[in-house]
Amino acid sequence: MKKTALWWLAAGMLSAACLPWFVNEDAQGPLSFLSGLGTEPGASLLIRVAVFSDAALWPIGLCLFALAAVCFSGLSGRRFAVALTSVSAVSLAVLVAYGLTADLPAGLSWGAFGLASSMLFLLTSGISSLRSANGDAFVVGLIGAVIVLVGLFVFFPIAHVMSEAFELPDGSYGVSRFFSLFFAKEVWHLSCLSGGGSCGPAVNSLFLAVCTGLATTMLGLAFALIATRSGFRAKRLLRMLTVLPIITPPFVIGLALILLFGRAGVVTDFAHEWFGFDKTRWVYGFTGVFVAQLLSFTPIAFLVLIGVVEGVSPSMEEASQTMRASRWQTFRHVSLPLMRPGLANAFLLGFIESLADFGNPLVLGGDFGVLSTEIYFAIVGAVSDSARAAVLGIVLLTMTLGAFLLQRWWLGSGSYATVTGKGDSGRHCHMSRGLKLTCYAVALPWAAFTAVVYSMIFFGSIVALWGYDNSFTLAHYTRAFGFDFSDGLSLNGAAWDSYFTTLKIAALAAPLTALVGLATAYLLVRRQFAGKQIFEFGTLLSFAIPGTVVGISYILAFNVPPIELTGTGAILIIAFMFRNMPVGVRGGVAAMSQLDKSLDEASVTLGANSFTTVRRVIAPLLGPAILAALVYSFVRAITSVSAVIFLVSARHNMATSFIVGRVENGEFGIAIAYSAVLIITMLVCIGLLQLIVGQRALYRADRKRKNQLSPQTATT
Repeated sequence: MKKTALWWLAAGMLSAACLPWFVNEDAQGPLSFLSGLGTEPGASLLIRVAVFSDAALWPIGLCLFALAAVCFSGLSGRRFAVALTSVSAVSLAVLVAYGLTADLPAGLSWGAFGLASSMLFLLTSGISSLRSANGDAFVVGLIGAVIVLVGLFVFFPIAHVMSEAFELPDGSYGVSRFFSLFFAKEVWHLSCLSGGGSCGPAVNSLFLAVCTGLATTMLGLAFALIATRSGFRAKRLLRMLTVLPIITPPFVIGLALILLFGRAGVVTDFAHEWFGFDKTRWVYGFTGVFVAQLLSFTPIAFLVLIGVVEGVSPSMEEASQTMRASRWQTFRHVSLPLMRPGLANAFLLGFIESLADFGNPLVLGGDFGVLSTEIYFAIVGAVSDSARAAVLGIVLLTMTLGAFLLQRWWLGSGSYATVTGKGDSGRHCHMSRGLKLTCYAVALPWAAFTAVVYSMIFFGSIVALWGYDNSFTLAHYTRAFGFDFSDGLSLNGAAWDSYFTTLKIAALAAPLTALVGLATAYLLVRRQFAGKQIFEFGTLLSFAIPGTVVGISYILAFNVPPIELTGTGAILIIAFMFRNMPVGVRGGVAAMSQLDKSLDEASVTLGANSFTTVRRVIAPLLGPAILAALVYSFVRAITSVSAVIFLVSARHNMATSFIVGRVENGEFGIAIAYSAVLIITMLVCIGLLQLIVGQRALYRADRKRKNQLSPQTATT
């Protein structure tokens, strides 16, 4: 243990001596900071203390000296562990206090983060030596790293939203302004009920979210019942629809609805010419946003509910029918109550996704204001009001957490388990005739409508001007992704820069998201430690926070020292990591739960430590889960808009932000063409994932089958 402490001390010393303490804006390139160590802006900790006499850094230098004294002391055993833990904890607290309270000239750089990391792992080494987590330094270090990352990039930004909401104009803090903004009439007014116009954005958001949650849950249940409890022949086609919302940018559905039902839309023109209906703007407002969200989020509810419907024990349904209950009575009194957790989760997903949706209300909202767009305009409007944006973010977060609490109350403490260790060879009973016809009447027309809407995305990208000049052209693709070979390859399209930036950031964020998510899953499944439930809640909190709130919290937290990330690619990568981390956590928990703990025990018995066991035993068995987490994180990073709309910059512009800009300028053709390219890009990524997973499964099956054959047959 002392040897490990010396290694971490050496890493901290090198960071303090050789890496810049503050961000040097004059440095350009990955290694240019090395040439600026002798100057004050790029100096390391030790140089700033010894040469430039920075008194504010003296306490940190003394802490580093104290850590060295402990590591090189003659202490051993428990005395050394107690001393190392105490001094490391004090040193880390001093460094954090310096970052939060000192008047810093710039954001902290690699030297500060390297020293903080070494202090953290010295602390976890000392804690593990006190026999925490059975004395496993790797496990304690992993717990400490995840706690710090979640605290820094989830709780710290949310705390900034809270503090900004309570800040008064004179710089002090109080609740008067917060309550005046939180309960402001323009946020909660009910003018729509009295015929005086639209309601406030909070009322609109809540009403829209409830309607979307209920409608997507009912539609998702209808699709799930058709896929599992009927003889419908096109079940594969229904399952294909589940991929569409994952690979589609959020606002593309709104654009497709405009192409169909706008004043120059296909359906509008047809109804006007053949039936004399007036051309109206009905698609702009609640109706248009509601339909767009139904199209976007119904497949997600289907994904949640199909597993729940299939998980109902057939033996319980057979027992009901044995007692002479009809198929409708069996479904109503046996199957449906057992689906209650799935229905609650599907509603919760639809509710949260509706609250956080930014693209569809921006495109179709019109005078129907919602919280997500109000937050956006409070930041980028003519008069920026970060306090109002923070308060609206808290309103949005309050609704989300309220939905979580209502879901837990509705489910109660009852048991819904139907799958036990006892085998179940029964088959699910089919739906009653009335229920089947109802599901068909609801789901199949909606599926056809979904196919038409998505076809408009591609059709709208190859016509000159939808509704006015429907001649076919590739001009939109040329303007967005044009290239020239006259003097070598030249990419002169307007979208190339944002396209490559998006792919680069998504490719960097995906493996980091998978790594943090799967490491967290390992701790949750394989290890027992104090505060495990709180730890799990903290790692999943980012899912409960709407993307709009994530974006504004990052702006408030990382726009000033001690951590300045605004305008860099790093803030986009970090936002994607912790926004999508719960997906990796849930996927890793599901995959690791299928691996018997005897595998770990056998590895440890043979002399391997925890790190070697994870690297050589567990990780190779998680191939499909790792690939799924990678691709999902990659796709979500490309399609996300609500979180990153505040974080993009001129140097790091994302595809979704570029498309939003084209929509605001009325350039629908380029926006749709870009969206079509993104959809094709993500289809290729998903296809590669399925190809890799399929090849692995095929190889294992082939190898197993080959081993079962005789040597002569196998050779042949």
